[in-house]
Amino acid sequence: MLELSGLTMGTSYSIVAIDHSKSVEKAELQTAVDIALAQVNVQMSNWDASSEVSRFNAVAAGESLSVSGELHHVMQAAQDVHVASDGAFDVTVGALIDLWGFGAGQTRSDMPSEAEIAAAMGCCGQAQSVELEAGGLKKLNDGAEVYLSSIGKGFGVDQVARVLKGYGITDYMVEIGGDLYTAGRNPDGQPWQIGIETPQAYDRGVTQVVGLSDMGMATSGDYRNFFDYEGKRYSHIIDATTGRPVEHDTASVTVLTDNAMLADAWATAMLVLGRERGLEIANQRDMAVLFLDRAVANGENGFKSIASKRFEALTA
Repeated sequence: MLELSGLTMGTSYSIVAIDHSKSVEKAELQTAVDIALAQVNVQMSNWDASSEVSRFNAVAAGESLSVSGELHHVMQAAQDVHVASDGAFDVTVGALIDLWGFGAGQTRSDMPSEAEIAAAMGCCGQAQSVELEAGGLKKLNDGAEVYLSSIGKGFGVDQVARVLKGYGITDYMVEIGGDLYTAGRNPDGQPWQIGIETPQAYDRGVTQVVGLSDMGMATSGDYRNFFDYEGKRYSHIIDATTGRPVEHDTASVTVLTDNAMLADAWATAMLVLGRERGLEIANQRDMAVLFLDRAVANGENGFKSIASKRFEALTA
């Protein structure tokens, strides 16, 4: 059993892989994984001014930029989820995230003004800001910027999984910042046992354990990054259609899909949508989604879980 870990994308990663052939050198595999993750950062990091996405953010409205196949693939997926989620998933909400104090190194303890929200929304809107071209991206809206934090970690997981497959490894779990992909079986010969966290700010309990094999999984929640103002909680989950943090009762969403990239994106989209509309879309698209809603009837810290039909079938 090979266990690897490290830092990437502003968070940590961990890998558990079973080398049945006993022919894989751990140090060599670690190097290959780190090279793959470094390449994802070169393409998609907003913290690297020379990355592809940073260079796109720097161009003027009307200009196009040729990009790698990987970045184009991620942007195509982002566009597909944006359309399928009624615009809930949006990779251009950076100005709103900064305005509400959820950007890197930022805090906020009061409310932005209506004028500030309107100004930030003018720089956002995926459909109005970015156009996919053959081999490139075109900026449509001056001031628009792309942030891939809600899909990039999942893509990184998938890239690491490709590395492991390239070494002939068929049983493994890859996790980056909570987004993960599993293949085959765990060391006990069972599907990988993954815990879904209870959505409480000061409790790291587990509400459910899922047996996962050959699937991606991601959870998005509103309970780690927030501020309180005049008795009301404002989370970092911003609805691009209103310019404000979401206000529904859904505290977390877990999505199971064929790969980690789409699990990552859809977990964010479903949390923005909330359980009512999110469950409709999940069942229409036969997606495996678990919603955890705050439920006053279940006590001060009570939650109610509501699963899509596909999630119920996969975890039965």
